Amino acid sequence: MKEPVTQYIQDYYYSKVVDIVDHESTRHDHEEFEIYYMKEGSCNYMIDDHTCRVVTGDVILIPGNTSHRTNYGGVPHTRLLVNCSYEYIPASVADRIPTVGYHYRNHKVISRIEELFAKIEYEYSHPDAFSADALKCYTAELFLVILRHKNEHETQPEGSNIIRTAMEYIQNNYMNDVKLSTIAELLSISPEHLSRVFKQEAGIGFKEYLTGFRLQKAEDMLKHETGRAVSEVAYACGFNDGNYFSYTFKKAYGVSPSQVRRKKEE
Repeated sequence: MKEPVTQYIQDYYYSKVVDIVDHESTRHDHEEFEIYYMKEGSCNYMIDDHTCRVVTGDVILIPGNTSHRTNYGGVPHTRLLVNCSYEYIPASVADRIPTVGYHYRNHKVISRIEELFAKIEYEYSHPDAFSADALKCYTAELFLVILRHKNEHETQPEGSNIIRTAMEYIQNNYMNDVKLSTIAELLSISPEHLSRVFKQEAGIGFKEYLTGFRLQKAEDMLKHETGRAVSEVAYACGFNDGNYFSYTFKKAYGVSPSQVRRKKEE
């Protein structure tokens, strides 16, 4: 009989999904460090106020207690995921990880990254008394590969500059009446071009991103500004209709704004 993973391995979780279609995940955070590898496919990854377009071969590094979520847009994908406590990351390595940023792309080291994930997968699937130490070694080596080649990080396409500007505008003005045409004028391009490039680079439409960002801010307010009424939160985040806000929030998160507030107060 196969021994349970937790008998030998503590505070370490490995997951692999193959050719699966996921809906947009709920924004969340956890104490463990997350290493996400897109083996095949693409998605839109939102980390705090940043958004990354993730494609095959990309790595996402998420420190503990950092809010994040994914949107696959109904596209099949294969991804590998590690959540681990900082005990599996040497202090000297952990101190340097922020210099890489959240999003790492370097197709020259894909084979080495996949080799290390294969070792992690085998060790996690066949645990014994040495597995925890082995996972520490493989996880540390994975970070070292990334850190040693961080200066070879591949930049995103030129269109990403347009998206970055558009997203920064949304992040700074989400509480106001944000219009695609206004941002297009700011960028000296047509609204049609901005809409097309945004969808292509970000993986989601302009309006979808704007609504998602507003909901993200609303969730934060509901949890941390308990003195505000739900209707106040809605208007503070750019929703002019409280009923529409509640409907959209529940559709995205599966619970109503009031339920989020009550859960926080429990």
